Order: sequence, then structure tokens, then C-alpha cells
Amino acid sequence: MTGMIRRGLRLELVAAISIALAVPALANSALANPALYSPAQDAQGREPASQTTQTVLAVETHDQGGRTTAALAVAVTGEDGPPAAGAVTIRDGGRTLAGAALDKQGQATLVLALPAGDHSFKAVYAGDAGHRGSISESVHAIAQASTSPDFSVSVSPATLALTPGQSGTVTASITPVNSSALTAPMFVTLSCSGLPDQSSCSFNPENVEILPNAIAAIPSSMVILTQKQEGYLARPGFSAHSGSSGIALAILLPGALCLGGLAWSVRRRPWLQRLALLALVALVSMLGTTACNARYGYYNHGPPINPATPAGTYTVNVTAQSSNGVTATTHNTTLAFTVQ
Repeated sequence: MTGMIRRGLRLELVAAISIALAVPALANSALANPALYSPAQDAQGREPASQTTQTVLAVETHDQGGRTTAALAVAVTGEDGPPAAGAVTIRDGGRTLAGAALDKQGQATLVLALPAGDHSFKAVYAGDAGHRGSISESVHAIAQASTSPDFSVSVSPATLALTPGQSGTVTASITPVNSSALTAPMFVTLSCSGLPDQSSCSFNPENVEILPNAIAAIPSSMVILTQKQEGYLARPGFSAHSGSSGIALAILLPGALCLGGLAWSVRRRPWLQRLALLALVALVSMLGTTACNARYGYYNHGPPINPATPAGTYTVNVTAQSSNGVTATTHNTTLAFTVQ
């Protein structure tokens, strides 16, 4: 009977220990996997939904010199009132024209050159972590016709998101306008501005040729490069100079004392003048080939740190410019560029 009681106690003890060990493991698994444990689900029985947004677009056109430009103002607000963040895209019918980053007030302003004819603009907000996307109502505009040769520029896609160290490609399109009035090819040069630090862009081709009577859009690949953080990073509490400083002091202090003694004794013993001069030359040579040498510092302390492209959403300007030797024609569009 006593043996059976002891066996029962052992089984209960083993079961209790197993439960005590299993509970923390299950808790850690639930916390590590949001699908198993969600405070929002426990409290309300569902995941919290993102806020709905409202996108408003206003367009104002200006005619000057036979060309029409449109100033577009976009505002995006959440259902609770505060402005949204992220990027918006401008569409003309089914064609994407440009993109822009929203500022702190949830607004963006763009100025675009319009080809002749009717236009129907919409602003498309892509959304972010806390806001749903939305589309504005259509806004119509009419651009006057011109008899002089011209062109328009657009980018597709109008938004681009990269992480530091990645590169991305966007297509910049040059569309001829009234190319039948050309008597010689028109050359358009592409460039960009407004990129964040530690990033760059390039076009292939950089110079686009528009031939007389050309109709189709001419594409150019726009490549944006970003940079990730690279270089030497010292461990916390460790100084790259700590190892060399002790050695330098161990050499320089006795050397300085010796030079001081030689200088004090040089009057009594003239032969020490030459010895002091030789010691000074040796000390300077040592400093020039060790701690004061750039190559020494590179091998012992590592290369400098290259910072990463800063995170954020930026409005990148894409400029297309042409000149006939007398007057220059410049058109711009924008790209919403996000560094995650």
C-alpha cells in the first residue's frame, strides 16, 4: 500500500512539473505568433480596422505662350480629421502622370505641362499603416492647342519604395507634341533632383531624340540607387584607439625622458649632440610610419562609416529639357519615392 501511495505521489509530482514547464512555453509561443494571441482580438473579437480617408483634388490651368500648365493641389484626411501620410498618384484618364509625397498637413502640390485636348484628372492615395487608400472625384480641364513643336514627360509607376541598399527602375516617357512642325530632330535631356542624401539616379538613355512626325512615346529607364550603412563599427565600450594608445605611451614617455636627459647633458658632453639628433630623427620617423600615418589608421581603425539613405517619403522632380540654340523648353513631372 505504501509503495502504491509513493508511486501516485511521484506521478502527480511529474505531472505538476510538466504543466509548470509547458505553460511558459505556450505563453511565449502565443506572444511570438500574433495569430495565436492578439489583445485586440481578445478585447473586441476582431482586428482593428484602418481609418477610411478622403482625397480631394483641385486643378487650376494657366495658358501662356501657346502652352497650358496645370497646378494640381491634393489633400488627404482621415475619418477622424488628422491628415494622412504617404504618397499620392495623379492619373489622367487611364494614364499615370506623376506622383508626390504628402507633407505634414497631408497635402501635395504638382505643376504639370498638358498636351492639347481634354483631360480628366484623379488623385489616388495609396494608404499607409493606419489609413486606407482613397480616390478623388474626377476634375476636368482643357488645354489649348499649339502649332509649335513640343513634348510632355510622365513616369510610370509614379511611386517607388526601396530599402537602403536596393535599386529600383522607373520608366520616364517623352511624348511628342506637334512633331510634324519639326524641321530637324529635337533632343531632350533628362535629369532628376530632390533625392534624399546617400542616393542617386541615372537615365538610359539620358538624351532622347524626337524625330519629325513622331507620335509614339519614347521611353527612358530611370534607375534610383540607395545606400545601406557600411564600414567599421566599434563594439560598445571598445575604442579603436585603446590598443594603440597604450603602446604609444609606452614608447613616447621613455623616449621623451631620454631626449630631455640628453638635452640637459649636451653642454657637458658635446658628443651627445649627435646622439640627441639621431634620437629625434628616429622618433619623428616612427611617428610618421605608425600612428600619424593614414594607412596605419585605416588598417588598425577600419574605414569610415558610410551612412544609410535616410528613411522617409520624398518627392523627386524629373526634368526634361530641350533647346534649339535660342530658346529652351523645360517640362517637369514628379515621383513619390519612399525609403523604408
